[in-house]
Amino acid sequence: MNSGFFILAADLNFNLPWQNPVLIFSSILFIILFAPILLNKLKIPQIIGLIIAGAVIGPYGINLLQRDSSVVLFGTVGLLYIMFLAGLEIDLADFKKNSKKSLIFGMYTFLIPMTLGTLAGLYVLEFSLNTSILLASMFASHTLIAYPIISKMGVTKNKAVNITVGGTMITDTLALLVLAVIVGMSKGEINSQFWIRLVISFSIFASLVWFVFPVLGRWFFTKFEDNISQYIFVLGMVFLAAFLAEAAGIEAIIGAFLAGLALNRLIPHTSALMNRIEFVGNALFIPFFLIGVGMLINFRVFFEGWETILVAIVMTAVATLSKFLAAWLSQKTFNFSSAQRDIIFGLSNAQAAATLAAVLVGYNIILGTDETGEPIRLLSESVLNGTILMILVTCTHASFVAQKGASVLALEENTEEEGTEETKTEKILIPINYPENIEELINLGTTIKAKKSKNSLLALNIVPSDSQDATKEKAARKLLEKASVIAAGSDNHLTELIRYDSDIVNGITNVVKENKATDLVMGLHKQHGISDSFLGKLTEGILKNCNITTFIYKNVQPINTISQYLIVIPENAEKEIGFAFWLLRIWNIGVNTGAKLVFYSTNDTLDYIRQVQKMQEISVSYVPFADWDDFLIISRDLKSNDALVVVLSRKNGKSFDPIMKKLPKYLNNYFQSNNYLLIYPMQEGFDHPENSDPLDSTSLNPTDQFISFKTTISRLFGKK
Repeated sequence: MNSGFFILAADLNFNLPWQNPVLIFSSILFIILFAPILLNKLKIPQIIGLIIAGAVIGPYGINLLQRDSSVVLFGTVGLLYIMFLAGLEIDLADFKKNSKKSLIFGMYTFLIPMTLGTLAGLYVLEFSLNTSILLASMFASHTLIAYPIISKMGVTKNKAVNITVGGTMITDTLALLVLAVIVGMSKGEINSQFWIRLVISFSIFASLVWFVFPVLGRWFFTKFEDNISQYIFVLGMVFLAAFLAEAAGIEAIIGAFLAGLALNRLIPHTSALMNRIEFVGNALFIPFFLIGVGMLINFRVFFEGWETILVAIVMTAVATLSKFLAAWLSQKTFNFSSAQRDIIFGLSNAQAAATLAAVLVGYNIILGTDETGEPIRLLSESVLNGTILMILVTCTHASFVAQKGASVLALEENTEEEGTEETKTEKILIPINYPENIEELINLGTTIKAKKSKNSLLALNIVPSDSQDATKEKAARKLLEKASVIAAGSDNHLTELIRYDSDIVNGITNVVKENKATDLVMGLHKQHGISDSFLGKLTEGILKNCNITTFIYKNVQPINTISQYLIVIPENAEKEIGFAFWLLRIWNIGVNTGAKLVFYSTNDTLDYIRQVQKMQEISVSYVPFADWDDFLIISRDLKSNDALVVVLSRKNGKSFDPIMKKLPKYLNNYFQSNNYLLIYPMQEGFDHPENSDPLDSTSLNPTDQFISFKTTISRLFGKK
């Protein structure tokens, strides 16, 4: 037995660097775990902790691990993940609105480093023109190293972040184009065919990703609902886009970013899929990339001669100064705060991905040999080593600056939201009866709620109190457990409620009152349409007894595959006390899914909705629509991937229209192939819920009513 033990022990090799793949992987995982924990006590950002850890364990440190193919592979995945997340989390409405600002910033952050870098290369470092231009292109590009910090602090929706991310795509593309041109010139390959090939290949690549990827994504998400399959599909699309970018002659990071933009609307920010994407990236792939960057750092070269130190100091100073000037000019141009300037500077100052690509390409281009037979490189070894120091310094500095700016912005946004009771007190009750529609109802609940509210979902199952069947309670608990698992997938906590009652209507009504629910989400069973008695006795009984915002949902396809919502609103809807409250939920759908909202109503009602658009802009359009007798006209505008939302009224409501009685027939005959959502707002004639502060329009003239509405909207939505 002892001899067998020693034989096994003899197979273990602890010589440095480690070769055992299990030992290598486990050691990296423990570094990912403990490095941030230890360095956080010293107030060092997690990103810097991982880079420093990589430098310590790498080939130029204690040589614990080699930067082998596995580290490079996982690091490449992490880099592409950062760019993909940046495209995925960006607010497309703001991105389109701020596209000109992104272009301006992109030119600032490209032209300033190009100018200063070229001059520094020519007159300070005394390089050739081609070498100086290539060196400057390295300063112009940047990597969103600090983006995970921004994301963690919840300020990715800020305009400054949007502009910087958009500008990153512009400056990195231009910088990599300069790299391709300089390399071509060095090899004597620049001609008309080079430009024609580049333009054609880039156009084909961009068209494939931007137009074909969303179609493929929508088809896949509709056909396959398995969570693992969806995640693997998304990861595959990211790397396919990255490969297509490389095939087009540009850097893979541009492909990953464009894939994020293309799939943006198919992966809602509140969805379980988005939670999985962020979790895996932040837990594994991105830390691998940062450790890999740290492994490149060689401190020894700075003791071998002054040339490397001089080059490193000049490169770091020019890169930092030029990026700060670009951020400062953007601040002055767009009237940003100092915190927003810090965000821009922090995100754009870090040099890593494109910089490494450029310096390695330039280092490997040999222009000839000197008198001793040594190769003359386009970028010398001193530039290569100086680049490594520049990466360490800029990544460290950028992370601190970005963290500082993000902390200030997060504090400002939290202060603005302190008065918003809706986020803190919202409680969305979801009665659950059928296993087949649980997921769609929970997904709707997570979509209409505020993103920051993680404990607002309640699931209810009514067990008949007069039943002697013990299996009914077990079945109820299984349904509620399934609902909890689905909610947990999107990082939300769901409260499970079982009610014993002989009357389902009374049971739901009492639970609403006891838990002070603000919203009620109910489903239509897929096997049945709306009955001739409108919604059936159960739903009508609930509407008669519960004066809270009520949503009745019919699901045909997954909510993340909906491209736009057509919202039909009756005349005088703004005069109902619950108008602002259901509008907030619709707005959350637009914010959380990125889908376009198209409002159909009278001009007076649309004017109220435009006030919200001024405070929190999303993709919205307006269609004047006054005559509900022409309701079927809506079906002409409804496409296969659209959803219909109809705001209704109880019989005695101010916005009630007799044509609403015909709605069941319309929905059954003309809208069965689309998702639709029926909304019943809070209305007069009921006791107001204790936790709501509805807008009482009965005693207000039109002008006072409009002012009061703006006050309510400001409180509920909050200015961003």
